[in-house]
Amino acid sequence: MKSSKFLLVSTAAVFAMALVASPRSAMASSDVASQVGSSISAKAQAPLMKFKILNQSAQETTYAVIFGAGDEVFSGLTQFAEENHIVAARITGIGAIQSATLGWFDPRRKTYRRISIDHQSEVLSLLGDIAMYQGKPVVHAHMVVGFPFGMTQGGHLLQAHVRPTLEVIVTAYPRALYKKFDPEKGLAVIDPSIQK
Repeated sequence: MKSSKFLLVSTAAVFAMALVASPRSAMASSDVASQVGSSISAKAQAPLMKFKILNQSAQETTYAVIFGAGDEVFSGLTQFAEENHIVAARITGIGAIQSATLGWFDPRRKTYRRISIDHQSEVLSLLGDIAMYQGKPVVHAHMVVGFPFGMTQGGHLLQAHVRPTLEVIVTAYPRALYKKFDPEKGLAVIDPSIQK
């Protein structure tokens, strides 16, 4: 009995050290372009994504957007926003992923550093918004994921591959939000004063 407890504790400690060590080395090794980066062929990235309108009024439309195994979340949400002409929205979600790349914004370098996650993880929180930038809807989201033994990790969502499902609620509004590039910050940020 003592040896099996020791083996369980030892295995947990090794797993925890691997989780802590791998993201740090990945963060130190490379940076990621800003959130308004290169375009991705979204349709090829989230072929199982489906949605349903839950509520619709003059003030807002609420969608349930469901991703299937293998779908890529960021490009799928971008595809969804483009196809449904979403000009402003808030995003919440839960589910699970098999891998992800999250980011930590370094204000001195004005770039995102990668946080690589290559483990099956529970999506404990997906929060974000959609706003317009250069005539297109742009998704800005953060994700917190949970690992075995209760450890968590989070950051700015760059990409994530679903397994087995991710359930996202998108609440869209008719009045557009617009982003403007701020050279001091090095980011496109929402500017509520922009009216079009």
